[in-house]
Amino acid sequence: MAWPLPTAPSDGPPGAQAACDLVTVPARQGLEAVDILRRGAGDAVGPVLHDDGGGTLGFVVPAGTAAGWDLPGSTCTGTDGRGLRLVPEPAVRGADWLLPPGEADPATDPAVLRRALGEAARMIEAADGCC
Repeated sequence: MAWPLPTAPSDGPPGAQAACDLVTVPARQGLEAVDILRRGAGDAVGPVLHDDGGGTLGFVVPAGTAAGWDLPGSTCTGTDGRGLRLVPEPAVRGADWLLPPGEADPATDPAVLRRALGEAARMIEAADGCC
């Protein structure tokens, strides 16, 4: 599912606007990654979206991440510098927050997310191959 970014115009002073990108992954891998991030020592997780069909999760990451994101099995959508901020209301039709803005860090560090997604993929591969 390709989501429009869950944002609204910023009402802060010029220059105080925050932008974000969204890394989208399969739900199973994303849920494992959320668990890994929440258990990690000092590894914070930002807002996370899930689609109501349960097929994908979207991690909010800092603006500019999309330019260098190349992790197989995931996509990263950029904001193109629109200077928008997240809102806690339901993000878009057919999606909702797993970790809403305000209850999470502003964004997940892309390097930390990449490691967690890699670990999650290895765990899923091991679980699927064991039986």
